[in-house]
Amino acid sequence: MRSTALNAARRAADLAALADETVDVLVVGGGVTGAGAALDAAARGLSVALVEARDLAFGTSRWSSKLIHGGLRYLAKGDVGLAAESALERHVLLTRTAPHLTRSLPQLVPLTPGVSPRAAALTFAGLVAGDGLRRFAGTPTSVLPAPRRVSAPEALALAPGLSRHGLRGGLLSFDGQVVDDARLVVAIARTAAGRGARVLTRARALMLDGSGAQVLDEVTGHEVRVHARTVVNATGVWAGNLVEDVKLRPSRGSHLVLDGAGLGIGGTALTIPVPGRFGSFALLLPQPDGRVYLGLTDIPVDDIPDVPVVPESDVDFLLDVAATVLDRPVSRLDVLGSFAGLRPLLDAPGDRSADLSRHHAIRTAPNGVITVVGGKLTTYRKMAADAIDAAVRAGGLPAGRSTTRDIPLVGAAPRARLAIVDAPGWLISRYGREAETIHAMAQLDPDLAKPVTSTSLVTGAEVVWAVRTEGALTADDVLDRRTRIGLVPGDRAEAEPTVADLVARALEGVKAS
Repeated sequence: MRSTALNAARRAADLAALADETVDVLVVGGGVTGAGAALDAAARGLSVALVEARDLAFGTSRWSSKLIHGGLRYLAKGDVGLAAESALERHVLLTRTAPHLTRSLPQLVPLTPGVSPRAAALTFAGLVAGDGLRRFAGTPTSVLPAPRRVSAPEALALAPGLSRHGLRGGLLSFDGQVVDDARLVVAIARTAAGRGARVLTRARALMLDGSGAQVLDEVTGHEVRVHARTVVNATGVWAGNLVEDVKLRPSRGSHLVLDGAGLGIGGTALTIPVPGRFGSFALLLPQPDGRVYLGLTDIPVDDIPDVPVVPESDVDFLLDVAATVLDRPVSRLDVLGSFAGLRPLLDAPGDRSADLSRHHAIRTAPNGVITVVGGKLTTYRKMAADAIDAAVRAGGLPAGRSTTRDIPLVGAAPRARLAIVDAPGWLISRYGREAETIHAMAQLDPDLAKPVTSTSLVTGAEVVWAVRTEGALTADDVLDRRTRIGLVPGDRAEAEPTVADLVARALEGVKAS
């Protein structure tokens, strides 16, 4: 076992070491699937390198709805296998590998005049069926309670911002939520590093083949050949740029960032029926910082930018749907920020993007490169295991089956143990057991105890920790991925000078040590 700390010094040492090594598995892509594949391979005792052109969780993995869901949507479409897989992987995340980064999220379907009694009955039947998946997976009701109907007064107590006009009550269910999807990726990557994986950001794969990759060090501008016995392409929507025969049809999922208190939305999410589309819903998702995310869309796209933007049409659609259930009008003035992610869906000619399979797939190119595409955040571990199974077979590697189902991520502990960690609750929800160390840093240095913005709980200690331990190399890494301050442009502008100064000083300290 090695240290789980990722930083500039370790990056430089690992990159230099790769010049003289041939690793068993080279993983290209630092999103949730790539990080998961690196951990899976390292846990099997294989030598591993992961190269990422930008930063951990730079792409789709940080733009999700933050849900760890049990597959109810897939059950409604008759895909029992994918629904069961989702429920099982949700159980693993909530109870074994990442209880510190996940939580139970109550979700309410308001029974407004637009929801007919028949539609309500069918929806509740679906929630009951989804609860069957929970029982199948073995998730206890202490973690995810069973669904139930609630009266109009109960619905208003759960979500005071609901419109009272014609409200008949609601359907209450529970699903999983990850506190921060980007932090989940960082935790996976650090856990892989602790098992010996060389995790390299700002290392761009220029060309792949079955024996390795030509990699550009974006920090120094130098190129290096990384030699490997097998290569896994886990670059998501960019997979086709490195392997020509991979055909994807990306789909854009947009979200808006709103103020929860202003809308009367606290700890309960709203599942909002889209008018005229039975079985389609928008989501109003509360976040630990008091903000709420309103999403999401499912629009096919042709262009694949580094950072997708939310078009005006998506803003209008989401605000219009939210207005059908909220008491006060919502407008563009309520939008604090926005984000969009691109789903890497396998192309199926003739199908709408909403109908394309969310199953993942493993493809092996003629040159031997193994590509993993499709899937979703909840099932990343299964995707990674299947990709490494393919690598083991292709390379004849000496490795057994995946063991990641039982490997806690850094900071993880049973929920009872997390409840007594000596640190503020909001810090524990982001760092688990490591919150004690970060809290101690702030107590020893009052300057590090100060929040970096007037509206955020993020402190200087977290910025320093991100540089020393979580692989952050720039202020952008901290603002946009180790924290989510960057989701609101005004918050980002306020925090940037302080964060940039802290990052610069922390990097000097890493180099000096």
